[in-house]
Amino acid sequence: MKNYKKLFFAAILGFPLSFSAQIAPSFQKLVDAAMTKDAAIEQQNLESKANELDQEKLKDIFLPKVEISGKAGYLNATAKVVSPEIAIPAITPLFPGAVFPEGTFNNNFNLSGFDAAAKIEATAVLYSGGKVKYLKQALIEKDNANKALQVKNEDEVITQISKAYDQFALVAESKNVLDESKKRLDANKKTAEKALGYGLITPYDYKKIELAQATLDSKMVEYEGKKELLITQLHLLTGIDKERIALINPNLEKIEYLVTDESIDNRAELKALDFGMKAIDAKIKAEKTWWIPKVQAMTSLSYMGFYNTNISSSKVLMPGTGAKLDNDLTNLNLLPIFQAGIGFKWDVFDGNEGKHEVEKAKIDREILESKKSDAERKLQLNLANNQTNYNIANAQVDLKATAKKIAKNALTQAEKEFRYGLIKSTQLIEAENDLENAELDYQTAIFNQRRAAIELMKSTQNLNAEKL
Repeated sequence: MKNYKKLFFAAILGFPLSFSAQIAPSFQKLVDAAMTKDAAIEQQNLESKANELDQEKLKDIFLPKVEISGKAGYLNATAKVVSPEIAIPAITPLFPGAVFPEGTFNNNFNLSGFDAAAKIEATAVLYSGGKVKYLKQALIEKDNANKALQVKNEDEVITQISKAYDQFALVAESKNVLDESKKRLDANKKTAEKALGYGLITPYDYKKIELAQATLDSKMVEYEGKKELLITQLHLLTGIDKERIALINPNLEKIEYLVTDESIDNRAELKALDFGMKAIDAKIKAEKTWWIPKVQAMTSLSYMGFYNTNISSSKVLMPGTGAKLDNDLTNLNLLPIFQAGIGFKWDVFDGNEGKHEVEKAKIDREILESKKSDAERKLQLNLANNQTNYNIANAQVDLKATAKKIAKNALTQAEKEFRYGLIKSTQLIEAENDLENAELDYQTAIFNQRRAAIELMKSTQNLNAEKL
């Protein structure tokens, strides 16, 4: 019973350890993490967000704009009135009629006092002449260009992570090669000890094997240092803990890739330039709308009031009456004052501003056309060069595989001859070094083949992390 209790508590205590055990990140996980940390991709994401805000801003042009204003102050205004000739017809038999010559009534009226006003006004664009539509299209094409370039940046991230990941695998494979060399040297050292006891080899030959072991140990230290450096590099690129990265156990394998479509039409650079030209075309259409009338709706509600206001005249109001105007007005309030209507604005001549903007946009388009033509030539040459490098890299892998096989057979023969005292330790060590170098060269050839395959994939915009 006590044993069962011990096992139970051991299981309980061990559970958190097993639960929290770290798992090595996959290659896809490394790529995804690097995508979120890449500065270029983050900048393009921010540019896309800014572009989306610009699109929303264009939509908002058609939303009503509401404005509230108000003022209060002292008013002092003077108006001069000079009457024209006035003819009053006769009213028989009451009034014989009269004619007042021009200027009969000549007076200055003054209005002074405090006034206040308040107003709420709403305006809404009904028709922009088509400019908003074309500007929106330009922003959409600009965003498409940005997203196309983002694909290029994502390919660069995949390339960077793949290279570091494969270097990690190369170090691991190199370590395996050195471990196998160490096992063989240890076995050959035992053989050398027996041969030294029988006087078949000299102490010098024996020391040669010890020196080879020491050299091998120093190489192992070197490769461990490279491993730590690569762990740090992947950590900085992805943000994943070093402890998890250290658990990675990658393998170096050839990438079999056949170019079925030798076209560069899908390259992100070319797509971005095409979208850029479409954006300019839309901008040109927008600028050409400068002469089209713009229509706007308007409505307002306002208030006006006069307080402690006096109105007076400089002369008598009516000839012969002797009475001037001098009265204090009762507070006067005008509310509501309502207005509603539709107005338009027609730019008949804009000082050639629209014309110059169109001409500038056309020049910008010609620049993009020139860039695309130049990019097509360079990308086509890049494709041909990468295809050649890929073919050479594959041939190198086959060559290094053959060299490794030959070196392995040579070492097997050298070990037999060394056991029978037919060759010296130096010859055995040379054979061992030849196999070690041949195996390392083979792994390096696979590493280079993967680099060439990735560059070939990028040439036709077919790079996919799942294929690696």
